[in-house]
Amino acid sequence: MNSQPANASPKYRGRLAPSPTGHLHLGHARTFWTAQVRARANGSELILRNEDLDSTRFKMEFVDAMLEDLRWFGFEWSEGPDVGGKFAPYNQSERMVFYRAALEKLRAGNFIYPCTCSRKDIQQAVTAPHAEGDEPIYPGTCRTKFPSANSQLPSAKFNWRFRVPDGETVSFTDGNCGEQKFVAGKDFGDFIVWRHDDVPAYQLACVADDAAMQITEVVRGADLLVSTARQILIYRALGLPPPKFFHCALMLDEKGERLAKRHAALSLRKLRELGETPESLRQKWQKFL
Repeated sequence: MNSQPANASPKYRGRLAPSPTGHLHLGHARTFWTAQVRARANGSELILRNEDLDSTRFKMEFVDAMLEDLRWFGFEWSEGPDVGGKFAPYNQSERMVFYRAALEKLRAGNFIYPCTCSRKDIQQAVTAPHAEGDEPIYPGTCRTKFPSANSQLPSAKFNWRFRVPDGETVSFTDGNCGEQKFVAGKDFGDFIVWRHDDVPAYQLACVADDAAMQITEVVRGADLLVSTARQILIYRALGLPPPKFFHCALMLDEKGERLAKRHAALSLRKLRELGETPESLRQKWQKFL
């Protein structure tokens, strides 16, 4: 029996969701630290999820290094791949049943359609500019070919794309960036939710996991603001309430470029080898703002 009052807010549940495709860098640490601070401020705990779906990029050595670096920096989690928990498993590679269930629900609701276009096809067809690092707006080539998710599927390999409601403004209030508005079909187009190699895309996996793990606030980088608009549409299609969002400013290097895993000199592992401490690194964050 649930002893929580009917009008009580759900208990805050935050999460860390690193991907083992390289060593964690200072930008990851700052965003994750924000997530931990916000969880502690709400008297709650953090959940750790290992986003290891992309088998072409992640390596097991990075999983061990990720856990070690997070602990060294001072992160603590009560649920995760190393400690278990009531929403296990916490490795995405072990959660395919959840993703397939979400995909089938989207298909049953006719929110998705098969797409046989290659990345080269799309690049050649796209004329509108798109933000660096974001996917180009899909020109809709396969929308008319496959008007229904239950149409006869193509014999060639295909992705499943989410059909966005063109012209609709998707808005949300971000805990850090304030009011956000994105127009479907203009700021982002039909996006992939399931890849041709039978792997769920980030947008679908993230929604399925955050919903299943009852995450109440997602803390991540500001480069994912547009992704939030996409994910809100998935939440709606699945009949699920979205969590709150808090997007952190990206950390830039001394040249004004955002930190990435290619910045090996700023990886937590390298900085520790150079004698840095978590406390000293947090004091130095200000210079990267």
